[in-house]
Amino acid sequence: MKEYTSFEIDGKEAKKYISFDVGGTKVKHGLLLEDGTILSKDSYDTHCTNLDLFLKEMAETINMYTQNHQVSGVAISLPGFINPHTGYSESGGAVTALDHQNLKKLLKKRTSLPIEVENDGNCVALAEKVSGNAKNCTDFICMTIGTGIGGGIFVNGSLLHGHSFRGGEIGFMITRAGNYDMDILHSNASTNALIKAYKKLKGISEHEHIEGERVFLESKKNSSVRKLVDEWVQHISYGIFNLAATLNPQKILIGGGVIAQQGLISKINHKLDQLPWWKRIKIPVERCKYQNDAGMIGAMYNFIEKQGR
Repeated sequence: MKEYTSFEIDGKEAKKYISFDVGGTKVKHGLLLEDGTILSKDSYDTHCTNLDLFLKEMAETINMYTQNHQVSGVAISLPGFINPHTGYSESGGAVTALDHQNLKKLLKKRTSLPIEVENDGNCVALAEKVSGNAKNCTDFICMTIGTGIGGGIFVNGSLLHGHSFRGGEIGFMITRAGNYDMDILHSNASTNALIKAYKKLKGISEHEHIEGERVFLESKKNSSVRKLVDEWVQHISYGIFNLAATLNPQKILIGGGVIAQQGLISKINHKLDQLPWWKRIKIPVERCKYQNDAGMIGAMYNFIEKQGR
């Protein structure tokens, strides 16, 4: 691997940042330049329920980077309800170890580097706003499809946090009436929801690990699985419809690893075109520029915005 030591941006030596994107399955981390260039990156399994192990692994990763690089700060993207000013997590989403914890304060006991945290959906939106497919937008929405459904909303050029930092939690939208446990976007439009439905269809144990890629591959040759994916895409379209009707953004961007699936955005747009009234509120629905690296890049932009270069 090439060893990077010094970079310049606009004639000044570029600062380096350690950035984490914490998810329900993996913690992605990398060493980034302030312009978003990723010098190196890796990941490890998330310790979702054990706070001590979660902190230990993160601190060791920070130490690994600082041994060989002069680092200006630590930027973190987190799931859940996050106060970006204090670092307090009222809820850590899938990472329950962070429920009612302040990761910013906890990490400051283990490193002298400055730390900033932000909600994961907001980080994706920041990445797209600063250097992605929403660079020229003042009003847009990012919907991320992964373990759950995340969101980041820009209104009049600013992130919408809400009065208690729940703005953009679009995964809690009810998209059908009836079974309230299954009718929020988290439960019917996430990658996890698709995999869960696939396991039920195929009689596979819920404890067996299945990648979403397997479902998409099988949908090309199995009509039952194809129907499953079709229904899943329809649930996504319901959420997009409601967002467009409520906020009238310039565009909605879809992110998450799942958008690497060829033709997914076209399928979503096709489902939207079939919905009554869509033509009255229709807006562009596109893919995010950044895929798996969006959280890390956006977390770094959040750090720079909060701390300055």
